[in-house]
Amino acid sequence: MKSAMQTEEVCTTQRAAELLGISVSTVQQLVEAGQIEAWKTKGGHRRIPLAAVMAYKAQPALDGLTPAPRPVAAPGAGTSILIVEDNPMQRQLYEKHIGGWTLPASLSFCENGYQALLEIARRQPDILLVDVMMEGIDGYELINTILADRQLRPMHIAILSGLEQTALQARGGVPRGVVFFHKPVNYDELRGYLRACCAQQERDRN
Repeated sequence: MKSAMQTEEVCTTQRAAELLGISVSTVQQLVEAGQIEAWKTKGGHRRIPLAAVMAYKAQPALDGLTPAPRPVAAPGAGTSILIVEDNPMQRQLYEKHIGGWTLPASLSFCENGYQALLEIARRQPDILLVDVMMEGIDGYELINTILADRQLRPMHIAILSGLEQTALQARGGVPRGVVFFHKPVNYDELRGYLRACCAQQERDRN
């Protein structure tokens, strides 16, 4: 008699998350990044071949993939982008997408708010992308600390978070001048934002 897994040819994002031991939102991000094959039903629900899930599961672990901070794209470029994200899977997705956009910018990562504050003190970035929910110094505390420091030159700041509007409002809302992108991130929108920021940095330098 075949097991349930043997007879299961396709699965939902929830089932894929259970098999991989990750969150549903992470599965959705992997699908959007093309790392796991999937399709949508007429009702808009994702269906994922079990074989694709097991193939991804068989890949080498991601531990230590992105020691941070480190440059990963276009070193020496005029514009610098710093991403503060504690999820290694999410860092990998950002690196895959942003690194493939051929932006005139360098890309670095920090794993937490403490690390980001030290990095900003050493080399202030032109563009800062920050997750909100992190242990220790979270994204809100990091951004408010930066905005309150008048010695820092202005920088483009964006929040990347899965928090809903009610949760954001409970934290005080999105700070003035800060852009918000909801996770799973719409990468077309993020690409447009980063291109506009890079173009403005280039204009400001000339």
